[in-house]
Amino acid sequence: MKPVLLTTALALAPMIAAADSGISLSFAAGVGGTVAPEYFGSDSYGAGVTGGFDFGHLRIGGIEIGDPDPDAVAMGLRPRGSFRLIGARNTADYPELAGLDDIDLSVELGGGLSYRTDGFLAFADVRYGVIGHESWVAELGADFIFRPGPDWTVTAGPRALWGSERYTSTYFGVTSAEAANSAFTEYAAGDGFVSAGLEIGATYQISPDWSLDSTLAWERLTGDAAASPIVQEDDGVTFSLVLLRRFTFGY
Repeated sequence: MKPVLLTTALALAPMIAAADSGISLSFAAGVGGTVAPEYFGSDSYGAGVTGGFDFGHLRIGGIEIGDPDPDAVAMGLRPRGSFRLIGARNTADYPELAGLDDIDLSVELGGGLSYRTDGFLAFADVRYGVIGHESWVAELGADFIFRPGPDWTVTAGPRALWGSERYTSTYFGVTSAEAANSAFTEYAAGDGFVSAGLEIGATYQISPDWSLDSTLAWERLTGDAAASPIVQEDDGVTFSLVLLRRFTFGY
């Protein structure tokens, strides 16, 4: 379950700052829809709202990050930011989870490194749940990059997610109190790889400022996550479609 929710507030603050202080800023942001498992390990699917964000360029005085050319692609080894939002799991919505505690919405922030050539990208990210699960995760991935037409970019490659013990306990563990109140047996999940899978993405450039971004991802739960009594289905598929618009301020 990999949805990214973009709020209007996230966009407004940089806009105002850039306009008032002479800061130059460009980025792409948008909203769309997603279909994904209801929660990690669920065998049922639900639709929801998702979004996207793509940083472009920032200049503050003599400090410059990124490239003002929206068509520029940074090659070689580069630092990168990483963000993920995980929706809340409310037990009242899922009768099969009766007796388990609710899990609040989580926001993960972090960063990592990427290496890119014209036809290949590899990355490694580390994130922390600054809101919600308050634990560490790490993600590894790689993509082959194809350009079937002047307005199309297609990517495809593997993904793997590692989670700390606190992370796996939050989403896959069953405490003694929960076991006493539910049909599940007590279960302690340790740290390790949580899932592995494949992600395919396609971007269509509608105009210089507008693009349509779609993602189809398959992942299989592994290790202690897959062995959890909560899990009904090891395999999950997520699809998202997001309309993005590029914004520029202070140029």
